[in-house]
Amino acid sequence: MKMMKALVLAEKPSVGREIARVLKCQSKGQGYIEGPDYIVTWALGHLVTLCEPHEYDEKYKQWRLEDLPMLPEKMKLKTIKQTSHQYRIVKGLMGRKDVSELIIATDAGREGELVARWIIEKANFRKPLKRLWISSQTDGAIREGFARLKPGAEYNNLYAAAVCRAEADWLIGLNVTRALACKYNAQLTAGRVQTPTLALIVNREKEIQSFKPVDYWTLRADFGDYFGDWRDKKGQGRIFNETQARDIAARLQGKSGIITVMNISSKSEAPPLAYDLTELQRDANRSLNFSAQMTLSVLQDLYEKHKIVSYPRTDSRYISTDIVPTLPARLKAMGVGPYAEFARVLLQKPLNPGKRLVDNSKVTDHHAIIPTEQPLNLAALSVEEKKLYDLIARRFLAVLYPPHLYEQVTLVTVVDQEEFHSRGRRTKDPGWKAVARVMAEKTDKEEEEIPEQNLTDQKKGDHKELKSVRVNKAKTNPPPRYTEASLLTAMESPGKYIEDEELRESIKGRGLGTPATRAEIIEKLINSFYIERQGKSLVPTDKGIQLITLAPDSLRSPEMTADWEQRLNHIASGKGSRREFIADIRSSALEMVQKVIADEASYKATNVSRSKCPSCGKNMLLVNGKKGKMLVCPDRSCGHRQPEKAKDTDLFSKGRGSNRYDQQLIARYSDKEEIGTNLGDVFKAAMAKKEQQSPDKK
Repeated sequence: MKMMKALVLAEKPSVGREIARVLKCQSKGQGYIEGPDYIVTWALGHLVTLCEPHEYDEKYKQWRLEDLPMLPEKMKLKTIKQTSHQYRIVKGLMGRKDVSELIIATDAGREGELVARWIIEKANFRKPLKRLWISSQTDGAIREGFARLKPGAEYNNLYAAAVCRAEADWLIGLNVTRALACKYNAQLTAGRVQTPTLALIVNREKEIQSFKPVDYWTLRADFGDYFGDWRDKKGQGRIFNETQARDIAARLQGKSGIITVMNISSKSEAPPLAYDLTELQRDANRSLNFSAQMTLSVLQDLYEKHKIVSYPRTDSRYISTDIVPTLPARLKAMGVGPYAEFARVLLQKPLNPGKRLVDNSKVTDHHAIIPTEQPLNLAALSVEEKKLYDLIARRFLAVLYPPHLYEQVTLVTVVDQEEFHSRGRRTKDPGWKAVARVMAEKTDKEEEEIPEQNLTDQKKGDHKELKSVRVNKAKTNPPPRYTEASLLTAMESPGKYIEDEELRESIKGRGLGTPATRAEIIEKLINSFYIERQGKSLVPTDKGIQLITLAPDSLRSPEMTADWEQRLNHIASGKGSRREFIADIRSSALEMVQKVIADEASYKATNVSRSKCPSCGKNMLLVNGKKGKMLVCPDRSCGHRQPEKAKDTDLFSKGRGSNRYDQQLIARYSDKEEIGTNLGDVFKAAMAKKEQQSPDKK
């Protein structure tokens, strides 16, 4: 009798090989590895996606306003041509008579579920399904995960939410993009996350451009061993009349003051929470100048390749109680090099982490990003990997350390009825601050804050000689441009950018996109020439500014897309209706297309160069590309692009900048969260195929 085997479907070849090794599968086939009990195979990212518009109706091969909106009665699936070889391999394995069940081992999240289920659905696989759900790629985690496999049916709602996301992005993204592109004959795109994110950047730029700076003056008194900043009776330190400021300074010269208020209070500052993906991307941008996409890429290697951190694409900053017993092993594994002494101190006594780290109610699919039990080998890490791991390691240690204890000293020195405020602190126990890298985000009120200084020798009632009073001139500042760090914050909590109080309240706890996709959204905005990096700042281009005026109002609103994300979460948890959601999306697509068609606005490119397009003869647009200036044809139906100083334009017209490429780019408008897949997946698949065909590097 033939032994029955389980077919394991991983998302990437590298992950598949690791699972195969742990499961003792050693017989290598084309696109899979087989053992006595398991056959391990893999996708190359998405192998199956939603059909293109023209695959529903030939008329959609031409982009025409009169054919919109496109609303297929039932969305259909197709294999992706560039990865069809691997799909055939997976389907063939599914059909083997000795395969009794399939274990889904793709990434443990909504998009990973979609990768596997679409393949299963397209292949019409009907045997039992099980689900591997793990938060780290260590051998121990893989073994434990296979020991407690879940029935596949437990994740049916997650799959339903993933399908809703993909279909909604197809219906909205493709329809609005075609409407904009046809109406204005320009390479314009739109989407449920991209457009409101761009709107945040554009609106901030408008605030900056319309801002009118105002002069103001401040007063600082020198009392010899400390200084004080002037404040009025309401606590304000700005004087908007120069004469008034100088009159106060002149009146106080040569006088003495008295300390009328001195408060000393003991303070305790709790450690920061552990990292989720968004918070890690913020800190890496602030301190390491990593882009959000670079952080995710490096983090993925720390997770998959080195196995020293837990699952990256998490939105939780807590761990569950079942992780607590593993904490000592994690500390021992990472307790080398700069972390050795910190880990040793923690391991000297039993660990008792509190609600600051352990909270089952705040852990959904995955816990916070923390080190694993895999022994740390710093020598094996690249420079970037070391830097990012350092943030994670120190944050993990910090949250296990005691609070930071200090004494806060505030005093007020009065000189001729004018108050000068001073503030200082004295550390009693550094606690977690001895471990962590502290990166406080600047606030708009930072210039109003009183600086820290040493005030421990002062006493209430002391008379102080006024050495001098300095008058400082300054200007009010416009709101700062977004950096990737501050934009990630805005995408995570967009409610503060909504003026309507009721709408603002309704969006609490919801964001634009998911932690896993926000980096891709930012990169897409840059690659589509809607925004540019200027140092750390993100600045909208004229094209991006115009697009926001042309896109439908509802699509620009962070409230709408955050509402979608909440409904998708409800579907994933079994509380929402897939049918109602898609019905609403179809209605929205119709309404948005009608608004674009009815709009009387116009679009005009302002970056027209003198260079002629070699394909159609139109003057090309000069844009900032990743590798310098680029020339791009403004005509959507042409879409030629080339470097500004290209010597052989024909070479570039046949490459990625070709007409066919750009038409598909627009047609498949999407990042990973918007429309099941895009051309980015083609290149990812090519790299995965290369990886699959290359021997393991040991």
